[in-house]
Amino acid sequence: MSYSSSSFLKQAGKILNSGQARTLLLTGNIHDLFFKEEDEAEDYVPLLPFLVHHWDVPNFILIIHELNGPIRFLHEAHAELMKRAWVEWRTGSNSEELAIQRMLNKGRDIKDLHDIENEFDQHLQKAVGNPTLALELLRQMCLCSRSISNARPLLEPNLLILIEGADLLLPESPMAQLNDVGRQRVAICQDWFSDQGFLRSEDSVIMLAESRSQIHHRVANLPYLLETEIPSPDEASRKHFISWFNRHLNEKEELKLWSTQAQLATLTAGLSLQALFQLLKGAAHAREKLQPAEVVAKVESFIQNQLGASVVEFKKPEHRLKDVVGFKKLKHFLGEELIPRFEIKGSAALPGAAVCGPIGRGKTFIF
Repeated sequence: MSYSSSSFLKQAGKILNSGQARTLLLTGNIHDLFFKEEDEAEDYVPLLPFLVHHWDVPNFILIIHELNGPIRFLHEAHAELMKRAWVEWRTGSNSEELAIQRMLNKGRDIKDLHDIENEFDQHLQKAVGNPTLALELLRQMCLCSRSISNARPLLEPNLLILIEGADLLLPESPMAQLNDVGRQRVAICQDWFSDQGFLRSEDSVIMLAESRSQIHHRVANLPYLLETEIPSPDEASRKHFISWFNRHLNEKEELKLWSTQAQLATLTAGLSLQALFQLLKGAAHAREKLQPAEVVAKVESFIQNQLGASVVEFKKPEHRLKDVVGFKKLKHFLGEELIPRFEIKGSAALPGAAVCGPIGRGKTFIF
């Protein structure tokens, strides 16, 4: 079975591995749940742990900046590698020279080394809750990573940096309306992502945001920034999630459906897996049979919350085509061609239709 999540992973991997771009923006369904399988254990997790699971690969140092959280390294050994490279970069000495200084135990030199090591730790601590400092520190880590000492890079592994909530760190707004901190963040990222040294390096930055249009235009319009959209879950993904959920119920819960799991997966088109989880969790806790009307109501509520009640409105006509007077040819077209194509599955299915015509001619009524 193929899941919709795998398509965006392959596309993102292709962009990064080919070197098309060093900065990638993941947009779309970023707040959903994603299937993770590890050591024969199956689970559905948020996007960030999902990416960490798939991108924890050899020869890469994975660095995660969570919104209102710290800059963290996935592995402690990677943090030590980064600190060692940072000290070499700041002192201008390679690891062999630093080792000699420690052996000679020259008081002032040793104190300076300890100060620089402490400086790195202090920067990480100060970056907690300070996204401006965090962005600048990450940019300088990339500078350190590609610096050369004795004909070799200071850091052998490449950096893979994940930045959560990019739309909140760099919100779209006219420059004149941004405060000093906001303008500074935009300047940091614009300089960072367009730096030719960074573009020619093997380090990569992946930012998460619902939409590219929510990112400040000075960054979003950079030609060096490519985008990969995370699609909504397809029917196969929803069916797999329902089956997984049913297998992991506790003793006090029971999922009762009016029909099959496949029928529920079909009827929940448009729902995210997170919204589907809420629907199933409520039904399992109540131990009452889930009815189609409840599913439809959940889908309508979710879509309206996503798009806005002023953008989309749901109507439930009580009349049939036979109740419409006249329009013989139109009713024949609707009954024999349009409605059947809405009902069938596969490539011949019709995903939607645009209804046009003068005001007051019955468009809303007939549909």
